[in-house]
Amino acid sequence: MKILVIGSGGREHALVWKIAQSTLAKKIYCAPGNGGIEEIAQCVDIAADNINALLDFVIQEKIDITVVGPEAPLALGIVDLFESRGLKIFGPSLLASRLESSKVFAKNIMKKYNIPTAAFEEFTDLNSALNFVREVKRPLVIKADGLCAGKGVFVSEALEAQEEAINSILRDNKFGDSGGRIIIEDCLIGPEASIIVISDGDNVITLACSQDHKRIFDDDLGPNTGDMGAYSPAPVVTDEVLEHIQQSIILPTIRGMKSEGTPFKGVLYAGVMITESGPKVLEFNVRFGDPETQAILPRLKSDLLELILRAVDKKLEGYAPEWDARACVCVVVAAGGYPGVYKKGKIIKGLNNLDQTKDELVFHAGTKKTNGEILTSGGRVLGVTSLGNNIKSAIDNTYKVLEKISFESMFFRRDIGKKALKVFSN
Repeated sequence: MKILVIGSGGREHALVWKIAQSTLAKKIYCAPGNGGIEEIAQCVDIAADNINALLDFVIQEKIDITVVGPEAPLALGIVDLFESRGLKIFGPSLLASRLESSKVFAKNIMKKYNIPTAAFEEFTDLNSALNFVREVKRPLVIKADGLCAGKGVFVSEALEAQEEAINSILRDNKFGDSGGRIIIEDCLIGPEASIIVISDGDNVITLACSQDHKRIFDDDLGPNTGDMGAYSPAPVVTDEVLEHIQQSIILPTIRGMKSEGTPFKGVLYAGVMITESGPKVLEFNVRFGDPETQAILPRLKSDLLELILRAVDKKLEGYAPEWDARACVCVVVAAGGYPGVYKKGKIIKGLNNLDQTKDELVFHAGTKKTNGEILTSGGRVLGVTSLGNNIKSAIDNTYKVLEKISFESMFFRRDIGKKALKVFSN
């Protein structure tokens, strides 16, 4: 089969890496790809959000199936466009993608189908939003409605910080059209977990659970980022908790979307907080997580391409993928200054010295290859990933690999996975 993977990040590198292991895969393309992906797939210079150019390429090259990595093309309706031409593509429709592209839509779906989440209000008027936070006087979460590359969420305890977040979105137009509406919701307390499932519209396959790290600094300090690391499995997600999440969150969402006339096919990612009163949804995404994918796919023993094809063809019923019992940890290496201003074009050293075995992997994100050298080209540069017999050994293995890599102003958190160790020690 000929496969096109859309995207250019670490998630897409992990997808290409895993798909390449399938006996069904004969030729893999990636648009636009990055410096690491081009080692195992043919990169195509088409932006992920240029859906018409992608359509032309798929038709010209007679691609058998397209796998969408990032959220932007999904929110633009790439699945609807491709399916209207009789092409196979893995991902949700434009209307189903609103679970991520509109937080207001997602919260209202949760409210309608009794899916547990934080109490919320929505606002378009600046003064109404400011008056609301001044009246309630409690920790709150302020969210821009649309897509903001993981940077449109503000967890604020103090009133001053809440007002600043509201002003930046509604008054200063920090996120453009994505910030025309905001959600203000109660601040939930508890450990977080990422639950990622694949659905064919009716049936659901739950992937290995994971936990991410959104803040830039150790101990979850500093501003939110696109994500600084992940590990799998997440020990807070016991078998009992997972069953509760499936029955109270995942299945009601899939059934609810079908009832709405917009069946959900593709990847549904539920960011969940395990509160004292049970698991509650923080947010939905409609694609593989990044870097959760880098921590999950190395544990998948089954054929990912087969799983994707089953979802597209509505043949998930009765399928049960196999998993490696070992743990996996991914640490994101970022450019200094990220998520603010950072420099590009720095030479990455040490990549040639790595033992790129199945257990020690480096997934490229913001990189490009120029004159035989790998250079930085984004804020999140690499996802250094290792397996281990347990979380502690996976952590140790990952940070040992990190010691071999360097570039100017390189930055990474040094506590990825430590939350899991705390759970095991209790």
